[in-house]
Amino acid sequence: MLHIYCGGGKGKTTAAMGLVARMAGNGGRVLIVQFLKGSPSGEITFFEEAKNIKILRCDKNYGFTFQMSENDKAEITRCHNRNLEYALDNAGVYDLIILDEIFAALNGGLVDEGTLKELIGNAKDTEIVMTGRDPHKYYTDIADYISEIRKIKHPFDGGVSARRGIEF
Repeated sequence: MLHIYCGGGKGKTTAAMGLVARMAGNGGRVLIVQFLKGSPSGEITFFEEAKNIKILRCDKNYGFTFQMSENDKAEITRCHNRNLEYALDNAGVYDLIILDEIFAALNGGLVDEGTLKELIGNAKDTEIVMTGRDPHKYYTDIADYISEIRKIKHPFDGGVSARRGIEF
């Protein structure tokens, strides 16, 4: 089934990683593909130790899309497409595939949508989770689960920076 965790609130990745823990804890094989994320984070450090979880992400942090040079965008797009191709080629190996921040990459033109649609269409026995803001209608129409996470209040609005263990 296809899951979407979307919206402007904090917790989309956190919800997806909770599902990773549940699937892996039950012996399932999990692939986490992170888009637009290259900095260290607690969940990635933790899940790297598990034998039944594979993590794919770019080897550096490119920052926000509005901060990227054209060269950065070309590099990160190649990385994203390489990781998405791996997911497509190996979808049958995994019980759960997380596509974290896929909508940001898609909305920024930083990933091949044809490959993404092919992955979703071919992964019949695999749960797929897509996270990010502003999902395209195509994906919301075909999704089996959609959870919208809405921000009501966030410390960042008061000037509090992201905190280790909470936001990353």
